[in-house]
Amino acid sequence: MMSIDLALIWAVIIGFGVIMYVIMDGFDLGLGILYPFAPDEDSRDVMMNSVAPVWDGNETWLVLGGAGLLGAFPLVYSVFLPALYIGVFLMLAGLIFRGISFEFRFKSHKNRRWWNRAFFLGSAVAAFAQGAVVGAYIQGFAVEDFRYVGGALDWLTPFTVLTGLGLMAGYALLGATWLIMKSEGHVQQWAYAITPKLLLAVLAVFAIVSIWTPLVSPEVYSRWMDTFQLVWIFPVLALLCSGMVYRAVKRQDEGLPFVMSLGIFLFTYLGLIASKWPVIVPPNYTIWDASSAPESQLFLLIGFLFVIPIVLAYTAWTYWVFRGKVKVGEGYH
Repeated sequence: MMSIDLALIWAVIIGFGVIMYVIMDGFDLGLGILYPFAPDEDSRDVMMNSVAPVWDGNETWLVLGGAGLLGAFPLVYSVFLPALYIGVFLMLAGLIFRGISFEFRFKSHKNRRWWNRAFFLGSAVAAFAQGAVVGAYIQGFAVEDFRYVGGALDWLTPFTVLTGLGLMAGYALLGATWLIMKSEGHVQQWAYAITPKLLLAVLAVFAIVSIWTPLVSPEVYSRWMDTFQLVWIFPVLALLCSGMVYRAVKRQDEGLPFVMSLGIFLFTYLGLIASKWPVIVPPNYTIWDASSAPESQLFLLIGFLFVIPIVLAYTAWTYWVFRGKVKVGEGYH
């Protein structure tokens, strides 16, 4: 009984960590994706300065989620890593390129354009890899006797390419709405102008993925049809948030577009969980099949119960200190 309870607790903790990372790191990846399309170099300065104080703290959730996943559900690592080596490597390489560009772009004048490209490339590759990994999770893995038996590139399919591009569009939407909230003048007006286009791209991918998913995962199709009243509330709420984003942009609201964009991600994420629950290693291994010994889970849980409140407090304090608008010529650097 303790094993089942701990597995449920860890599923909630890791799920919370994942959504915190996606929400909090998504908008700065989105700004990187939008970087080449910014109207001028001053706009790029504002974009980078708006996230420079918080971007590395946002990635704390990626580390916490990865550590918790390894300790609580080791089967996930033994299957996912062999199946997704290349995708995970691309994600980490992209994050490294992006991190380096944060530190060097403001200090380099002669080669600044190359650091601009590094910021864009790192953000785009990391976002695409994350989306492709999500698509691979939806379509499932070739697993026998708790071992991955597929090929190194089985994760890369037309479906996962679509989910990768879709997440890039979603992160770009988060980045644009974040810039609306944090900037002013011509930078903010540019963000207002591109937000409806990005929203349309996200909705288009959302529709295609919804139609395509039953073809790659009959289990998901069955779940959605068998629990119609419960599961479908999440895409409905995501669509309502999309409508609110569009309406808020038309009214020139500053904070609401970003909040509603977060809502799109939150309800899409909850819909994905509802589609797969309690399977953690597709096609049929549940959280209880994948969990470690109860003693290991309990030992790790005690440490996390101390760390998570500290991380939440630090994160809240950081965002409070660096609240307000970022103006041209001013910033963290």
